[in-house]
Amino acid sequence: MSASPKRVVATAATLELIHQLRLRYGELLFFQSGGCCDGSSPLCYPRNEFQISDSDVYLGSIGDVPFFMGQEQFAYWEHTQLIIDVVEGMGGMFSLDNGTGKRFLTRSRLFSDEEFGQLILPARPAL
Repeated sequence: MSASPKRVVATAATLELIHQLRLRYGELLFFQSGGCCDGSSPLCYPRNEFQISDSDVYLGSIGDVPFFMGQEQFAYWEHTQLIIDVVEGMGGMFSLDNGTGKRFLTRSRLFSDEEFGQLILPARPAL
């Protein structure tokens, strides 16, 4: 049996920006915004400054940083792999990438039928 595909992955540029933010802010976490103020940006926070609820879904980690999404939004994205990238521009106003001249961006691709059949949710980490 092959390993379950990852629900969230990061580009090299994303891993570099995560590294820079960790040096500055310490432990981090991501939460995939569902719209509203910051569109659908992945938001990066200091780990101890954002409260994850019991209904939020843990998708995995990128650069050892846990990545969460609200349960209702997950129902729309469950067939999709999130690819977290970095582009030039202003980050979400509440996200730590704001002010760096770069921002996190969510790209995506649909899982194949075979991949979707192999998916499992990873165990939620203790925060």
